[in-house]
Amino acid sequence: MNAKQNNKTNTLVLGGKGKTGSRVVARLQQMQWPVSIGSRSGDRPFDWEDRATWQKAIQGMEAIYVSYYPDLAVPGSVDAIRAFTQIAADSGVKKLVLLSGRGEAEAQECENVVMASGIDWTIVRASWFFQNFSEGYLLDPILAGHVALPVGNIPEPFVDAEDIAEVAVAAITQTGHSNKLYEVTGPRLLTFKEAVETIGHATGRTIVYEQIPMEAYKAMLKEYAIPDDFIWLITYLFTEVLDGRNANICNGVQEALGRPATDFAAYAKRTARTGEWGSNA
Repeated sequence: MNAKQNNKTNTLVLGGKGKTGSRVVARLQQMQWPVSIGSRSGDRPFDWEDRATWQKAIQGMEAIYVSYYPDLAVPGSVDAIRAFTQIAADSGVKKLVLLSGRGEAEAQECENVVMASGIDWTIVRASWFFQNFSEGYLLDPILAGHVALPVGNIPEPFVDAEDIAEVAVAAITQTGHSNKLYEVTGPRLLTFKEAVETIGHATGRTIVYEQIPMEAYKAMLKEYAIPDDFIWLITYLFTEVLDGRNANICNGVQEALGRPATDFAAYAKRTARTGEWGSNA
C-alpha cells in the first residue's frame, strides 16, 4: 500500500507482552515510534480486572492497540470494552485498533462498541494464531510428540501473529486505515491434524494427533492445573467457535498490506529453525 505515514503519536499497546502485542511493540520500536506497554508489569501498569489502573495508563496517549485478556469471548468483556472506550474518548484518545476474534458474538458486540465510540478505529478480526502451536498451550504436547484435542476434521484458516501485528502497526502509523474492519486469516484451510503434521514435517519429528472427547480434554487440563477460567475459554472455543462457522478464507492481510497472508508451512519452517519444537535431525 502507498499510504502516507501519520505523525508519530504516543501509542499504548495493551497486552504489550502477549503474542500480538509484543510484536506490535517491537515493530513500533524499530520505527522509533513513541510506544508504551500497558500490562500488569508494563511501563504503564494496566490490568483489565482493575479499572483503577485504566485512566493513568491512558493519560497522554493518542493511539491504543486494544488486546483484551484473556479473550473477547469471556463474560464481562463487552462491559469492560464499553467502559474502557468511554474513558479513552474522554481522555482525548484519537485512534483505537481493536484485536477481535472471528465467529464470536461477544467479540462482534465489542467491535460495535468501538465503532460507535466517535474515535477513529480499525478492527483486526483474526482467526486462530499460528503461534498457539509454538508459544501457547499446544507447545508442550508438540514437544511431547502427542497432541490430543477435542476437534476433528473442522478446518481453520490459521493466521500468523506477525501478520496481525503488521496490520495493526499499519493502522497506527499510516493513513488509509481509518474506520476499516480487516478480517485476517491465513491463505488456506487446515485441520489441527494437518497443522500438527506440517510441524512434524518441518522438524523431522513424529508428532501424533489424536481426537479425544471434550470431557477427557477438560480432565487433562485440570490434571495440568490449568486455571478454571482458561478451561472454560478453551471449551467454549472448541465447542462453539470450531463448528465450521469460520471455515472460510478472508483477505484482510492483502487489503491492509498489499501482500498475501503468510502460509502455515512457511511459519512451521521458520519456527523449526529456532529449535523451539526440538528436532530429530
